[in-house]
Amino acid sequence: MREFIGKTMQRAAIAGLALGALVAISAGAGAGDAVKKIAVLVPEQGTDYGWNQQGVDAARAVAEKYDLEFLPAEGLGYGDVRPTLRELADEGASLMIAHASGYNTAAPEIAAETGVPVAIVDKPDGLVAGLVGDYTLSGHDGAYLAGMLAAKMSRTGTVGIVVSGEPPSWNSQSAGFAMGVRASGSGTKIVYAVIGPAAYADAAGGRRVTESVISAGADVVFGQGNGSSFGMIQAVETTSAVDGGKAWFIDVIGDKSGLDKGHLLSSVLWDMIPVYSAMVEDLNAGRFGTVGYKIGLADDSVRLLKTAHIPDAIWDSLMKVRQQIIDGSVPVAEVYDARDVRALMTSVEAPAAE
Repeated sequence: MREFIGKTMQRAAIAGLALGALVAISAGAGAGDAVKKIAVLVPEQGTDYGWNQQGVDAARAVAEKYDLEFLPAEGLGYGDVRPTLRELADEGASLMIAHASGYNTAAPEIAAETGVPVAIVDKPDGLVAGLVGDYTLSGHDGAYLAGMLAAKMSRTGTVGIVVSGEPPSWNSQSAGFAMGVRASGSGTKIVYAVIGPAAYADAAGGRRVTESVISAGADVVFGQGNGSSFGMIQAVETTSAVDGGKAWFIDVIGDKSGLDKGHLLSSVLWDMIPVYSAMVEDLNAGRFGTVGYKIGLADDSVRLLKTAHIPDAIWDSLMKVRQQIIDGSVPVAEVYDARDVRALMTSVEAPAAE
């Protein structure tokens, strides 16, 4: 009985979204130059050199590119964003980008309620034509190159991965990194650690867990954290590797070179401008909500940051592999399930995967 009721409610929710899509299309969301104002909602301030800043900066750049009004909503936290979504809809937003996986339930509900299209993350099966688009982004192919780099640069034969949670985007990059380490053929061990289930802003936790990973032998740490990444960097800067030498840090999404004190080896950079541009063009063409959006090496929306710490010979070898990935001769699987990710590691320091 309970299962029947659940399925009935699910069908009703889907029907509601479909009705919302029809309302949006009838209001002009799928024809002509439908997009006049673009809004982006982020849980933290857009100054983290990472997920939040990249989302805000990309949305601002796309607004300028298409001469749209820009409506940013920053520092919203990870709670209920329905009131903010309604406010933005009332302000005339043509597209609301809900830039956090924790928003991917509320945003479609408000889209159905208001008829304003939304873009969500980490829910690729949540598409609704004309109303709900998804951009489950993965830099897994760039993380593969980062894993090869880490293995080549490691002196101790052990590298680490520290994550602030296990959302699909982090999982795919952790897996890609591990595959790259393995592909190096060096037998390098991989220590994997999770700060918490949603510790994105936990800088203190990032530092504590990273120090533990370095103590376990890692001299190169691949960190995925948002705000918690600043704690990871502090740990790398203040904790020597077990061989007495320096530890290296490989970041994700943004470029923290301006903050580097000699330990930032690289970063798997993301560029969301092509993604948000495609959303605007699809809305204007009536295609929005019919296909998901991705990033990748081929158009440089994913790329590995080159720093002065990387020897030229190693960089050149990585760029050859990059081209092989683009050509398809080196496949990099997309792995999103946390259990499958953990199975690629030598050791795991984390709560049981859900």
